[in-house]
Amino acid sequence: MRTAAIVGTGRIGRSIGTALRARGVATYLLDTDADAVRLAQELGAGTAQPPPRPVDIAVLAVPPEQVAPVLAEQQKQGLARCYTDTAGVKVRPQRQIEASGCDLTSLVGGHPLVTDDHDGPPAARAELFEGRPWVLTPTGLTSGAALNASLELVSLCGAVPVLADHAAHDRAMALVSHTPRLIATLLASRLRHADNATLRLAGQGVRDMTRAAGGNPALWTDILTANAHPVAEVLDALAADISSAAAVLRRRAAHASGPSEDGEAAGEQPGEALARLLELGIKGRNRLPSGT
Repeated sequence: MRTAAIVGTGRIGRSIGTALRARGVATYLLDTDADAVRLAQELGAGTAQPPPRPVDIAVLAVPPEQVAPVLAEQQKQGLARCYTDTAGVKVRPQRQIEASGCDLTSLVGGHPLVTDDHDGPPAARAELFEGRPWVLTPTGLTSGAALNASLELVSLCGAVPVLADHAAHDRAMALVSHTPRLIATLLASRLRHADNATLRLAGQGVRDMTRAAGGNPALWTDILTANAHPVAEVLDALAADISSAAAVLRRRAAHASGPSEDGEAAGEQPGEALARLLELGIKGRNRLPSGT
């Protein structure tokens, strides 16, 4: 790979450009926001101008709803020989791409997964993807050249390629990314009306649980809307678990106040049910890969 174009110079786009330039790739930056593309150039992500000829690969670092129209426009202009994107949802953009009549042979859907949740210039860095999964979603129409170019891009950025189909990717993201983000937001919203004395007691636990609530609302509205059904399914299952936990706690409170009329002779005791719920959480947490 000798040349690349980055369309969209936010945190992900800047970081990809910085990583590619560090490996000797001539990188060109495009963005409708003149200030954003100028800042990306100042941060070393590439050259703020269109390439003089088609590049080896163009990375569309734009929100999900913009992937299809941006791809159609850039293919029309002949920006690159191959294209990929970085959107955190794959099914809906792919359907929009197909409906737009884009060339599907030159496209590989992509999604780099990073741990840095901060916005702003300091978060744009070449090592952002080092050792992290980078999902690629080729289709039966994807050319070998496009897939190879995307795999090389992932390698140059230091990430680990993971091949998946679009629906499997979105279901996975609903469970491990999108719903946790929404739950963090809902929990954080409960703090709005807490008095100052209560907030002064907040420890690391609540800070860890609500850390993800600090993301860009417009971007996350786009992502959650695009992956609405899988996220809703996880929320429904979680809501059932929460209702079950609340019922256990109410039984526990009633049990602490004194034995019920039947003495709770049959069935699981409230304390046992609560311990079981906590043990299930430990088992689930222990299944996460090391370093997650």
